[in-house]
Amino acid sequence: MSSATAVEETLPKLHFQTTEIADPGDLISLLPKPNDRQPIAVWIRNNTGMIALGSAARFEVIGQERFSRAHRWWREILQNSTIDDQVRVTGTGAFAFASFGFRAQPTASVLIVPEVIIGKTDNKIWITTTNGQDPEEVISRLKLPQIAPLAPSNVEIQEGTIPENAWRTVVESALTRIESGDLDKVVLARDLIIDTSTEIDVRYILRQLSRTFDDCWTYYVDGLVGATPEMLVRKRGVNVISRVLAGTIAQSRDQEQNAQLQAKLLASDKDQQEHDYAVESVAAALALHCTDLNIPNAPTILRLANVAHLSTEITAVVADDSPALLLAGSLHPTAAVCGTPTERARNLIAEIEGMDRGRYAGPVGWIDGKGDGDLGLAIRCAQVSGKTLRLFAGCGVVAGSTAELELAESESKFKAILNALI
Repeated sequence: MSSATAVEETLPKLHFQTTEIADPGDLISLLPKPNDRQPIAVWIRNNTGMIALGSAARFEVIGQERFSRAHRWWREILQNSTIDDQVRVTGTGAFAFASFGFRAQPTASVLIVPEVIIGKTDNKIWITTTNGQDPEEVISRLKLPQIAPLAPSNVEIQEGTIPENAWRTVVESALTRIESGDLDKVVLARDLIIDTSTEIDVRYILRQLSRTFDDCWTYYVDGLVGATPEMLVRKRGVNVISRVLAGTIAQSRDQEQNAQLQAKLLASDKDQQEHDYAVESVAAALALHCTDLNIPNAPTILRLANVAHLSTEITAVVADDSPALLLAGSLHPTAAVCGTPTERARNLIAEIEGMDRGRYAGPVGWIDGKGDGDLGLAIRCAQVSGKTLRLFAGCGVVAGSTAELELAESESKFKAILNALI
């Protein structure tokens, strides 16, 4: 019996046509209010990246083979399509958004080929259409006044799948397993439910996130919205970058206090150990496909609006023909979102975490027809459904962790989305 199940539309014959355009302004401002007939997708950092409209093709898959099956489907799409790329920069030509489940099942992973993609990359501004639409007509339509996004009304925070006291017990259970030598690290996640009295307009959240977290990749793919600081794999030609984050401390508006907290984070043996596990897991996975790995000797501080992280940027050169999608499959899950040893940590998560993560902590981003792409980790995120959001946050538990501090860390991470709602 196959270990994967796939759901796809009839394989279409697409014509990817990319042309250069004049600057249409802020990309997020172009987005219409999404609906079932015209979904949207976003990958933005400092107003650079892509927005997309519609769905020309869609592929859903569950199972251990989800990355390889998604790769095969994308390869068949490319073989069945024509490409007229007059710009030839990052992300032009054939293009798809991607979002993968943390686990093989039950949540489906998805690839979406949009009908229209508008991008700002490599100092070029461009549009790609997949169904013969007139680019100028599309831009003119998007420049018409849009229904302005409104903030959610009557935001109410509800308890998540696991109540706080029960989650403390989960963390303590993990610490017992770590202290007994079963494993070195496990990342435990929790959720939070937000109810509102009005339909959530994701454009409002996207705008808030992109303004607040300008060093992160703000994304929206198939209902999952967030701003990730962590790049699982960025591939351009043979060159690969992976930004590893592990080790976190809260930040405030007091810059002097923040500097002291960052120094404390750099000096923390517990956080340094957690970070080392994450770096080692990424380096080991990349080494299967890459040469010339460059791993800095010590992490730096990545300062965000609500937290600071220990950060290491690994670079490498691809030695085989692995595209970004398959590299992401080899890397996932890293110790930053799962733990180490990987298999033991994954089993412990399934045993004690008590909830389905969905696509939280899975790869999210985009791929193109050249094998390049950006696939970050879907963290600092929420799943949007009507008037409800389900927020996620995870914490790395190692020897020296405490349930109370991990709970406080998860609360700091929830603020990325919570502050964007208010």
